[in-house]
Amino acid sequence: MKYTRSSGQTGTGPVDWFTGTVHIDGIRTPDEQSAVGCAHVRFAPGARTAWHHHPRGQTLYVTDGVGWVGTRRGAVQEIRPGDVVHIEPGEEHWHGATADRFMAHVAIQEADDNGQVVTWLDHVTDEEYSD
Repeated sequence: MKYTRSSGQTGTGPVDWFTGTVHIDGIRTPDEQSAVGCAHVRFAPGARTAWHHHPRGQTLYVTDGVGWVGTRRGAVQEIRPGDVVHIEPGEEHWHGATADRFMAHVAIQEADDNGQVVTWLDHVTDEEYSD
């Protein structure tokens, strides 16, 4: 068993990857023991990721608030505490808080053989977000 005491600082979501105020607490980074990485991500109202995809998919576990997850096909789904969302490998998507509620989730993804966990794309427009 390996126990790691919480010692990292909460990070701010980079503006290249997010719109709005986002805070990230790392939980696990892929390493020689496991390709799994995860983080607890908190979104202020209106905040969201940019479009992105994961080579081996992603699982989101919603811990608080109300949010949305959307795909390039235009499907936007409301997500609430206890919901689990599995995004397929390579599926372009975004996720974030609704316009008037905070939302937090644990994001879990696996690195590919090159150590890649995510490819960031363009920002979600206000029109895409409000659809």
